[in-house]
Amino acid sequence: MSAELVGVRVLIITSNTGVERDELVVPRDQLRARGAHVTHAAVEAIDVQTYRYDLIQSEPVRPDIALGEVDPGEFDVVVIPGGTVNADKLRIDDRARELVRSAIAGDRPIAAICHGPWLLVDAAVVTGKTLTSYPSLRTDLINAGAAWADEPVVRSDSEGWTLITSRNPDDLPDFVGAITAEFSVRTS
Repeated sequence: MSAELVGVRVLIITSNTGVERDELVVPRDQLRARGAHVTHAAVEAIDVQTYRYDLIQSEPVRPDIALGEVDPGEFDVVVIPGGTVNADKLRIDDRARELVRSAIAGDRPIAAICHGPWLLVDAAVVTGKTLTSYPSLRTDLINAGAAWADEPVVRSDSEGWTLITSRNPDDLPDFVGAITAEFSVRTS
């Protein structure tokens, strides 16, 4: 285990179905391997059904806690995996939207991948930000006031808070690397 993220508290939030498996499991496992304390919160504290490419059912993943049990002040960064169904369910969940707003108010970065930025659109926090996502979200993000870029990872500090975004599972090395770099900068 690496020690570069020791003391960093990561919160990954999901719904209970339609989560893109690698976008949940890879950041969870790699950030833990780098020393971070990672907590996975789902809408309900029951198994999360994951998928690959939105269509191929994969193994269920047990969350650590339910979304309603989360105190956003206990975490340093919020990570939002994709999966079309996951993101669509999270974007209409009042607790998820409020958690995002609370994290931003507490100067905590948000990291979202693939369809994850849909939650940010419904939380009304993307105006003035530059980000990337799965290409089908481009119009939604632009209509919500964001600028969109087709890059593996985009870090945006505009509007007084940090947002890290990536497009899809192929970008996971860049995504996890950007989250790691964010805390290398903050702790040095």
